[in-house]
Amino acid sequence: MSVTRRLVVPFLLLASLLVAAVGAFARAAVVPPDAARLGADVETLAAPEMEGRRSGTAGGDRAARQIADWLAAAGLRPGGDAGSYLQTFVLETTTRPAASSSLELAAPSSRRFESGREWAPHGGSLAGEAGGDVVFVGYSADLPDAGYDDYASVDVGGKIALALEGAPPHLGGTRVSRLDKLIAAKRHGAAALLIAGDGVPTSPATAARVGLVSAALTRQTADVLLAPAGQTTAAAVKDLVAARAPASFTTGARVKIRVEMAADEIRAANVVGILPGTDPARAGEAIVIGAHYDHLGRVDGVVHPGADDNASGSAVVLGLARAFGAAGGAQRTLVFVLFGGEELGLLGSRHYVSHPPIPLTRTVAMLNFDMVGRMQGTRVTIAGGDSGSGLRAMAGDAAQHEGVTAELLGNPHGPSDHGRFYEAGVPVLFFYTGGHGDYHRPTDTADKINAGGMARLAAVAVRMIEQLASDGARPVYAQVPRPAGRRAPAATAPGGAFLGIAAPPSGSDGLRLASVVAGTAAAQAGLREGDVIVRIAGTLIDGLEDVRTLLRDRRPGDVVSVLYLRDGEAHATTATLGARAD
Repeated sequence: MSVTRRLVVPFLLLASLLVAAVGAFARAAVVPPDAARLGADVETLAAPEMEGRRSGTAGGDRAARQIADWLAAAGLRPGGDAGSYLQTFVLETTTRPAASSSLELAAPSSRRFESGREWAPHGGSLAGEAGGDVVFVGYSADLPDAGYDDYASVDVGGKIALALEGAPPHLGGTRVSRLDKLIAAKRHGAAALLIAGDGVPTSPATAARVGLVSAALTRQTADVLLAPAGQTTAAAVKDLVAARAPASFTTGARVKIRVEMAADEIRAANVVGILPGTDPARAGEAIVIGAHYDHLGRVDGVVHPGADDNASGSAVVLGLARAFGAAGGAQRTLVFVLFGGEELGLLGSRHYVSHPPIPLTRTVAMLNFDMVGRMQGTRVTIAGGDSGSGLRAMAGDAAQHEGVTAELLGNPHGPSDHGRFYEAGVPVLFFYTGGHGDYHRPTDTADKINAGGMARLAAVAVRMIEQLASDGARPVYAQVPRPAGRRAPAATAPGGAFLGIAAPPSGSDGLRLASVVAGTAAAQAGLREGDVIVRIAGTLIDGLEDVRTLLRDRRPGDVVSVLYLRDGEAHATTATLGARAD
C-alpha cells in the first residue's frame, strides 16, 4: 500500500465516524450481558467442532467466521480488510520440498529414488545440490560427555553423511534428535546428511532448519547405499551394538541430491467490529475492547477446548459488543477486537497495533479480557492501573459499585494482548479471574465456567467503558518499570524459576520461539523470536512441556546452557533463570 493510501484510509474512516455521529446523541441505557448468553457463547466456542481454535487451522477459521457473524448481528461495522470483519495476517511462512527435488545413486550403478516413498527432503533442508561419496556415520552422534563420536574415524568433509535414526543403544537413555545429527554433520563439514528410519516423515515434522542439505530415507533405500560395502542397516546396527563404540565407514556409493523448496503462507485473522461514537467531538477517538479467541487446537492428537482460556474472555467482549450495540454505542468510538495468534506469541495483537483501523494516537485505552471464566466468590484481578492516569481509581470504583472484590495491580506488562498495546503507548487494563489446574489442558471445558461471575465482571467493564467514553480528559499514558519477574504460566514452573519464552505447547523438532519476554532470562541470554531451542542444560527440548519439566528442578539464579538454532546456524549461550512475579 502506498504512503498516500495509508494516510487516506484512516482519515476516511475517521471522517465517516464523525459523520455517523452527527445527530446521534440519543441512546438507550446499556444493559450488561446476561449470564445465560455468556455461558452459551463459551459453549459454542469450546465445542468439539471448533477443534480447540488453534490459529491457522480449520477450527480456528471456523471460530473466526462465527465471531464475525455475531458482530454483524450485533450491528457493528466491519473493521477488517476490504470491508470485512477479518483483519488477516501471516501466522507463519513454511517451506516444503518441491516435486522437482531428486535423489540419485550415481555409482557404482545408477538409480533414481522415488520421492515421498523411498526418500523425502526434510522440511527444513537447505535448498541446493550436493553430490559425493556416501559415508556411514552411525547415529551422527557427537557426545563429548559420553566419550562417543561417530565422526572420530572418518572424514566427511564435502561428502554425503548417512546416519541412522535414534541413539547408540549402549548409552542407555541418551537421546539424539534430528537436529543434533544435523548440527554434528555440519560441524564436521558434510555436504549433506541422509537419515535412515522406518518411514519417511512429513515436511512439518522436520521443519526446523539447519544450514545443510538433508533428507530422510527408508531403511530399504539406505540398504541400497550400503550395499557396495557389503552392509545393510540391520547389520550395521548389530555391529554398533557389539562394539559399544562408533563403527563408521566409507560405503563406496556416490549420490547426487537436489532439494528445491516452495514457500507457503499460513494465515490467521483478528475479528474486528466497530461502533462509531455518538459525540462528534469525541467520535474520532477510540476505546479498544479485546480478547483472544484462539487456543491450542490439538496437542498430541487431543483437542484442548480452551473454555476459560480464552472462550471466556471472547464471550465477555462479544457480550459487551451486543450491549453497547443495542444501546446505540457510546460517545467515543468502540472497537471490539477478537485476536488470533495469541497463544503463538501475541501475533494478532502485534498485527493490530501495526495496522489499527483507528490510529493508536487516537486510542484512549485498551481493555483486555483473558481467562475470566473462573471467578471465585466475587474476586477479580484488574491489572494495568498505573498505565494511565485515573485508571486504578476508575477500576476500583466500578468494581465496588457492582459488589466485586477487585485486586488492583499497577503492572501493565504481561504475556497477553494488552502488552502489545502498552508497548505501543496505549494505557491498558487487564481483567483476569485466576489460574487453575486446567490451564492448557484438555480439561479446560465449558461445564467448569462460572457464567454468573462473567456477568458480574462484564457489568464492571460496562461502567468503566462508559466512563472512558464520556470523560472529557483521556487517561495520560505513564511509563511503568517492568517487574523483575513475570506472571506467565507458559514460562515458569512450580519452583518459581522463569525463562521468559512463549511457544506452541508441543512439537517434535526442537522448540520454535513465538516470542521472548523483554528483560527476562531468555532475552538477556540473547534469544529471539524465531529461534529454535534444541537443548537446555543438555536436555533435549521438543516442546514447551519439556521446558516446564526441566524448570521444576531449577530455582531462580540457576545458570543453564542453551543450544539453539538461528537462521540455520547453531549457537550456544547460557541463561540465568529469573523469578516469577505473581
